[in-house]
Amino acid sequence: MRYDVVIIGSGVAGLYTASALPKHLKVLIINKSNPWECNTYYAQGGVTTAYNDEDIALHVQDTLDAGAGMCNSDAVRLMSENSQGVIRDLIHHGFKFDKDEEGNLLYTKEAAHSRSRILHAGGDATGRHLHFFLLNQNPHPMMSDTTVVDLLIEEGRCCGVEAITRGKRRTILADNVVIASGGVGSLYEYHTNAFTISGEIQGICIEKGIALESMEMMQFHPTVFVANNWARKQLLSEALRGEGAHVVDENGYRFLFEYDPRGELAPRDIVSRAIFDYKQRSGKQVYLSCEDFESEYFRERFPNIYKSLNDLGFHLPKDRVPISPAFHYAVGGIKTNLDGSVPGIKGLYAVGEAASTGVHGANRLASNSLLEGLVFAKRAAESILAHPSHGCGEDFMLGTEPLELDGDKEKKDELRAIMWENVSIKRTPHGLSTALEAIDKMLSENVGRLLRLRLLTARSIVEAAQKRPESIGVHYVEHKEVK
Repeated sequence: MRYDVVIIGSGVAGLYTASALPKHLKVLIINKSNPWECNTYYAQGGVTTAYNDEDIALHVQDTLDAGAGMCNSDAVRLMSENSQGVIRDLIHHGFKFDKDEEGNLLYTKEAAHSRSRILHAGGDATGRHLHFFLLNQNPHPMMSDTTVVDLLIEEGRCCGVEAITRGKRRTILADNVVIASGGVGSLYEYHTNAFTISGEIQGICIEKGIALESMEMMQFHPTVFVANNWARKQLLSEALRGEGAHVVDENGYRFLFEYDPRGELAPRDIVSRAIFDYKQRSGKQVYLSCEDFESEYFRERFPNIYKSLNDLGFHLPKDRVPISPAFHYAVGGIKTNLDGSVPGIKGLYAVGEAASTGVHGANRLASNSLLEGLVFAKRAAESILAHPSHGCGEDFMLGTEPLELDGDKEKKDELRAIMWENVSIKRTPHGLSTALEAIDKMLSENVGRLLRLRLLTARSIVEAAQKRPESIGVHYVEHKEVK
């Protein structure tokens, strides 16, 4: 099989890339499970946009501030300057953001934003609505239940992928490959990601010598209901706190103000660490209280959270919900240029959470993720059209490494526990060394390819964290003597 473009992933970044590629091109979208098992589908908050031209500078500054001085300012400005354009494009093609009774777009505010500039759809189901819309807009074929296990690289050019589909290995040749496979959620015991998001493509990049960037920058969402039996834990949107929900202990005390004067509206890394620390220090349970919401408004504004928690026995907004931080978003990823291209490899692009554009720096500003996916997906599609890539051969040997071996499932669970315990919200030099030793031990054992790729990605996170001894943004290192 040969294509003009193969896109790995069917979330917002992959689908928006596809929508910008004309029908006459031969394009294939590959997804690991079914099309909706992606992080976009579960995104609750919304899409950030500069409110107007005058707001661009402030949106840029808010993003830079959240990124703790590590953002690529050119990338941030490009994203903000293009934000209104992608919103207009979505609306022009029929996407419906939530509006007030007069038909005006409804903007909301989330943590670390200096004004209301976030659009939502379906209340707390923005990702789901946007994903459904982009699926319906997509003019290109899709291959589901297909796992990419290698990139085909020849003399500095990406020539396609090796994938497992219907139980068979096959090469899928392409003049351009767009990686839109998401982050690394399944590496952690507690996470909010789709179960398909496991960092394997990043592991392939490590094998190929493709640069990963800022892998120590892993973001944890502060308000997650983790006491369920699913791999994916129930996210409680940032918008709840933006619109008046409070974080309290079992006595109703709003302890966040002990850590930051902004309380619930502090950046999520600060809120996550505060909750983590307070639970450890006090031994008290922490809750999200939505008691200040009017019941009917809550059901209309947050219908999915209302239903999901109601199914679990909570009657919102009256009941308090026990919460914990959980892994949420990979800030770092595959290093890219501002057009989404991967340096040094012709015909290879990365967009969305899989990429490191430099937009987020050391900490992603709330709801910038869908915007980043949209803006840089469009940039990647434009680059593909402007710079045709040809010249690959067709003779690629299929890999022989077994995908899974007996015992891999137990090792995956062990890896998740190691990453949560040692490489999450609070890190220590001893904990990072412990994690690296355990990961290297597993890598030295006989494991299947999919686990090996996860382990390579996990090791890159640990090694990046070790190389940054100072705390910044979501990377927090506590230097304590180990007795």
